[in-house]
Amino acid sequence: MIPPQILTASGRYFEFLSPDPESIVIEDIATALSRICRFTGHTKQFYSVAQHSVLVSYLVPPQYALQGLLHDAAEAYLGDVSSPLKQLLPDYKAIEHRVERAILERFGLPFPLHPSIKAADLTALVTERRWMMPEPAESYRVTDALAWQWTDGIPIASEGFDSSLAFSPAVAQAAFMDRYRTLTKEG
Repeated sequence: MIPPQILTASGRYFEFLSPDPESIVIEDIATALSRICRFTGHTKQFYSVAQHSVLVSYLVPPQYALQGLLHDAAEAYLGDVSSPLKQLLPDYKAIEHRVERAILERFGLPFPLHPSIKAADLTALVTERRWMMPEPAESYRVTDALAWQWTDGIPIASEGFDSSLAFSPAVAQAAFMDRYRTLTKEG
């Protein structure tokens, strides 16, 4: 049987069932998130979770920016499972919460995150969907409108998002690390 752990980009092992905050390094998070595409890869062009995280960090009040940057950090270890699928996986949600807690502990952040993070994440989602997702096929337009009806009233981001430029993984990784260093005064 395969043990419930993965080898990360830095050469460390990460345990899913008992994640050790000391095994978590920001470079692993930046590397992995920069290589994971949002919307399970169904975007018009590659758009990473790292770039999404940087956007969210700019959409929240400054005192919560680091929380915004790291709000999806668990995906560096778990992958980006789409929200509709995640709803069907209660065991996954428990593991995700365990990993989130370890990451937030490692970086001295509270669990759960500030409510402004969820609001910014939804604004980013609606913005990214508008600019990065294809138009639904004619036969799916009604289905699409109903599926996304819950987002009515969520604003589109006007700052911090350039719809004409999706970063390559290398640029997204650098942007994520630059934002982290700025927010933590490292480097």
